[in-house]
Amino acid sequence: MHRGIHLLEEVEFHPMNSRRPLEYLRRLTAYKREDDARAAGDAELTSGLSVRSREIDLVGAFYAVGITGHPQFKVVTLWDCHGGWDGGWRQMLQIYEDVRANLFLSDLDDLRFGAFSRPLGSAPGAPPLAGLVAEGYAAPLYLFESARVRPGAALDYLAAVREERAPVLAEYGHRLVGAYEVQFCDTEAVTLWGTDIDSHLRVQRARDAALGMDDGVPADHRLLTWRKRARVFLEGPWRETLLSPYPGSKLAPR
Repeated sequence: MHRGIHLLEEVEFHPMNSRRPLEYLRRLTAYKREDDARAAGDAELTSGLSVRSREIDLVGAFYAVGITGHPQFKVVTLWDCHGGWDGGWRQMLQIYEDVRANLFLSDLDDLRFGAFSRPLGSAPGAPPLAGLVAEGYAAPLYLFESARVRPGAALDYLAAVREERAPVLAEYGHRLVGAYEVQFCDTEAVTLWGTDIDSHLRVQRARDAALGMDDGVPADHRLLTWRKRARVFLEGPWRETLLSPYPGSKLAPR
């Protein structure tokens, strides 16, 4: 048994040309489907598509729903490092050895403007990504949360999410599919939830009703209670945004 190690990458595209993220998603998911057929341990640094390996598994490829607070335009990808630190993560690090020339010759470079990567470690009790893939789990929409926590409080926050928040959101059609401590820092936690539009709207309206601003649905004060509870662990910005899974990625409906 080893800890699940993952990589979350946010990729932006400028100027505002919506065809660039589409082409990026097409190319990325196509070549990673090819990588699924590679033999275990067969990793190769190519001159056009970076490292080719089945141990670096593209589990989620999402188009960011800009109206929920993302910059326009953005793609978010979630990678599973099979074998943990000594598996896919080691293969990722090895591409930087000797700073070889083919490290800088990616076919995807002209599509991207910038990218920000977060290495993630699964929190205790978090569902393994490989298990979700084996189950065939998919949702039409995902809720992505990034939370700035007090130094050292990430795992405590994620334990509270799993024990206190997840049961409430489950009643609204949300499933916790990822709970992660961001690695190489001690102030950030990330969660990912599978949901759908109707379930998302039910949560928003129930919260508004609890605030006295919607008399058309029952109020759920537990949603407000959680936000107060979360502040015990938080120190800075907290944000939730929505992601739409790209067809053909492993967490997308088939």
